[in-house]
Amino acid sequence: MEQFYYDNKIVKKFLYATMFWGLVGMLVGLLLAFLFIFPHLTDGVSWLSFGRLRPLHTNAVIFAFVGNAIFAGVYYSLQRLLKARMYSDFLSGLNFWGWQLIIVAAAISLPLGYTSSKEYAELEWPIDIAIAVIWVAFGINMIGTILKRRQRHLYVAIWFYLGTFVTVAVLHIFNNIELPVSAMKSYSVYAGVQDALVQWWYGHNAVAFFLTTPFLGLMYYFVPKAANRPIYSYRLSIVHFWSLIFIYIWAGPHHLLYTALPEWAQNLGVAFSVMLLMPSWGGMINGLLTLRGAWDKVRVDPVLKFFVVAITGYGMATFEGPLLSLKSVNAIGHFTDWIIAHVHVGALAWNGFLTFGMIYYLVPKMFKTKLYSLKLANFHFWIGTLGIILYALPMYVAGFTQASMWNQFNPDGTLLYGNFLETVQQIIPMYAMRAAGGTMYLIGAAIGVYNAVRTIKLGVDVKDELAEAAPLTRVSKKRLSGENFHSWLERKPVQLTILATIAILIGGIVQIVPTLLVKSNIPTISSVTPYTPLELEGRDIYIREGCVSCHSQMIRPFRSEVERYGEYSKAGEYVYDHPFLWGSKRTGPDLHRIGGKYNDNWHFNHMYDPQSTSAGSIMPSYRWLIMDELDRSDIEAKMKAMVKLGVPYTEEEIANAQQDMDKQAHTIEQNLYQDPDFKETYEEDKRAAELNNEDFIEMKNREIVALIAYLQRLGTDIKIDFNQEESTSKTK
Repeated sequence: MEQFYYDNKIVKKFLYATMFWGLVGMLVGLLLAFLFIFPHLTDGVSWLSFGRLRPLHTNAVIFAFVGNAIFAGVYYSLQRLLKARMYSDFLSGLNFWGWQLIIVAAAISLPLGYTSSKEYAELEWPIDIAIAVIWVAFGINMIGTILKRRQRHLYVAIWFYLGTFVTVAVLHIFNNIELPVSAMKSYSVYAGVQDALVQWWYGHNAVAFFLTTPFLGLMYYFVPKAANRPIYSYRLSIVHFWSLIFIYIWAGPHHLLYTALPEWAQNLGVAFSVMLLMPSWGGMINGLLTLRGAWDKVRVDPVLKFFVVAITGYGMATFEGPLLSLKSVNAIGHFTDWIIAHVHVGALAWNGFLTFGMIYYLVPKMFKTKLYSLKLANFHFWIGTLGIILYALPMYVAGFTQASMWNQFNPDGTLLYGNFLETVQQIIPMYAMRAAGGTMYLIGAAIGVYNAVRTIKLGVDVKDELAEAAPLTRVSKKRLSGENFHSWLERKPVQLTILATIAILIGGIVQIVPTLLVKSNIPTISSVTPYTPLELEGRDIYIREGCVSCHSQMIRPFRSEVERYGEYSKAGEYVYDHPFLWGSKRTGPDLHRIGGKYNDNWHFNHMYDPQSTSAGSIMPSYRWLIMDELDRSDIEAKMKAMVKLGVPYTEEEIANAQQDMDKQAHTIEQNLYQDPDFKETYEEDKRAAELNNEDFIEMKNREIVALIAYLQRLGTDIKIDFNQEESTSKTK
């Protein structure tokens, strides 16, 4: 027998980070929930606006809270499953501190408006590179530990860890291929439909391989340990692993049904999403049936209570996902709050409760003591469970309400609820209930952290835990007599990793490569032209302010949507969009045909005080756009970057960019003068600045003018009559 030490220090660090960032991420989420009820709560503070905080919330709960929980669970379980200390203490430390610095960088950059706008991948290119480096360091440390192990057999949890490492690396790198313009600004190399497909190939599989597969690995380790029972079916775990990682990677296009994505890609996403139900529920059944004969223990052990609700939440979410991928159901649910409910059942129950159960299991073991308070743990469980229910149910009701109201017609063929705000006002009570549920969940999390901290203070800080195991003896590389293929594979980490990589690459290659390379998938439209320099700057402001979080730019070919918004969207209209901005949720109306629908003064007043133009709106004001000067210094660099991406700007257009911006901005400024109130206020401000010897920013040089230019451009490349009498597009 050989003696060695498990590294408990790194596990504890990640546990502390999990608890800290969990509270931060949930607190930001709760603030966002209250902004739906009190939209003026953070008025005037740009970095506290909904559009900037929303990606901060998602990144905090996914990569800070859940990410640190993954690392804590993997570092603890991997060492014990392999009977070996982690390969490198240096790499462990680099993983921890590098990940925390990335989180801090995200927490600073996202509220400041540095974002790529891609969902779950909003961070800008320097941070993306840092993520890749730290993730690779984690992978090297994990694989190095596997290679020096004392336990020959690789348990099922390790398969999921390896699959997670490989797939997340592939997804992150390919989705975040960007062309930098400046230190914190870049453009996606993909455009329009292609960008949408790559993003949701990443977005869906970020849920699959960051929020699901590593947690399944943790489930396969911690549930049997906490129940003191073997996993229900090892054969089922084999089927679960291979079918899940192969099928999951194909399902991304179900986020883009009825959009401009080619029909064949949509249908592939639907088919594989439906198939995904079987391996997902196989895993759920395997987890729950592991507790057979241990239900008396479940009633009294808070750890197992959290695990049971977590696995049940996983089963509910993975039933709902395939259901929502059916086209008839997706037509109802997409862009509504049903999706918000679906996502949070998975996040709050599956990820949140499995993490809390793991914390309650690990902290007493790591600190050689008993849990400080079983009563507090049980209270946390019940208030958290009720919080999930109170959060999810109103969002389901809100989603069905939205879908119903959006699709109702009068007998004469007009929309029954022609004003989008009628729907918004109808679901405000549901938003209030959602905030109450979120408050309960956060209170439970805070109690859990308090309980863990008190437990830590009661215990002993064992940094390096003594262990012993027999050294690994050499065995033939060939299959032994009577050994089946998978038993042989379970002692071959390199071969297992290679096969897992092949399994996840097949779906991505089949879906993405034809869309990128076969031009017939994206029919061009001859009337579609690149954005002007001012419109390009306005689009970047739109991205910076996170407008895509609430507004879509994708009109689906439904009678209700065409009647409400205008002609349905065509693939060729997006060929110069780096990145795409189709959105995934309609808190406000679709904007793809907004250009020319209202005059410039309407847009100005709408950004200054949304309620002045849209009574009952829950949109916050964006007054800083009206006051702040537009930074034009990078426009030439932006246009040159676009040229490299295939946008046909000429050298002359780039050279004359500043003059073109002045000309277009001057036209918008003159249009704003048509409003007497605007003219009077503007002239008074100008005279006051002159009297006080203060610098005065001409209106044509302010950010609002660039944003108006962009909004007035949207959807105007093909001819649209808002009275729906005429709708034509010239297609080549």
